[in-house]
Amino acid sequence: MNTNTTTNSQPTTSSSPPAMATSEVLPPPTAASEPIIPLPTILTHPSSTTPQLITQGAEALLYKSTYLLPTLPCALKHRPPKPFRHPILDARLTKHRILSEARVLAKCRRDGVPVPAVYALDAELKGGWIAMEWVEGDVVRVALNRWLKRRKGEGKTLDDKEGQERVLRLMTMVGAAVGTMHSVGVVHGDLTTSNLMLRPTEKEGANGAVEDDLEGEIVLIDFGLASQSAQDEDRAVDLYVLERAFGSTHPGTEALFGEVLRAYGESFNGAKVTLKKLEDVRMRGRKRSMLG
Repeated sequence: MNTNTTTNSQPTTSSSPPAMATSEVLPPPTAASEPIIPLPTILTHPSSTTPQLITQGAEALLYKSTYLLPTLPCALKHRPPKPFRHPILDARLTKHRILSEARVLAKCRRDGVPVPAVYALDAELKGGWIAMEWVEGDVVRVALNRWLKRRKGEGKTLDDKEGQERVLRLMTMVGAAVGTMHSVGVVHGDLTTSNLMLRPTEKEGANGAVEDDLEGEIVLIDFGLASQSAQDEDRAVDLYVLERAFGSTHPGTEALFGEVLRAYGESFNGAKVTLKKLEDVRMRGRKRSMLG
C-alpha cells in the first residue's frame, strides 16, 4: 500500500494542541460488482464477463455472467463453503447438492418440464458451482404484484372481465407447469411465486417492453431443495407450500389459487389423487397453526 505523509509546518507550543502527525491516503474501495469468490476456470476465459451478484440466499449466491460466448448469458449458482462445518463433511454435502440439483434439472429438461438448461458444473472446487441458462423476465411474484398495483392505480379490480381473463390465464400456466414437473416424478421442495419465472414470449420481446403484461411462459427455477419422488404426499406438500406462499405474498387474491389447482388436476392422470391428499395436508397445517 502506498502511503503519503504530511506534517504540520507550524511549530507547536505547550499551550497548543499537538499537530497531526500523519494522514494516510487509502486506495479506492473495490467495486461492488466484483465477485468475492474464486472464479471457476470457465469464467476466467476471455469471452466471459465478470459475474454480477443477483441475489444471495442462505445456501448459495446467484451471479449473472456469460458462458463460452460473450453473447450467451448464464446464471452461476455458487455454494460457498460453510466455516461452521467440518471441511470434509461440508465438501461432501456441497458435492451431493450440486450433483442432485443438476440431475433433477437434466431429468426435467429431458422430460419436457420448463426449467433452465444446465451448461456446466464443478462439485470439486472449494464451494462448488453450477452454470445454467439465464432466463429473461421476472419472477411471478414481481410480475403479478406489479400488474395488480398498476390496475389499482387505474381504478380497476379483478372483477372486470379483462382482468379476470388475464390473471386466470397466468394461474392456469402455473398449475400446468407444476403438474408437468410432478408428472415426471420430481417435487420442487420450495415452491413459491419467487421460484416461478415469467419468461416473455418472442411476441412480447425479451427486452421487457411489455413490463406489466402477464403473458409469457412459466419457467421453474431454483431446484436446490428438489428431489425425485412420485409420492402423492410429497406432491401435496409442494402444492400446500405454494398455496401458503401465494396467500402471504399476494393478499386478497387467494381465490385465484383455485385456478392453479384446477389446471393442475387436468395436467396428468395422478393429479386428482394428489389433490385429495392436499386436503389432509391442509388439515395437518391448520392443527399445527392452532397448537403453535
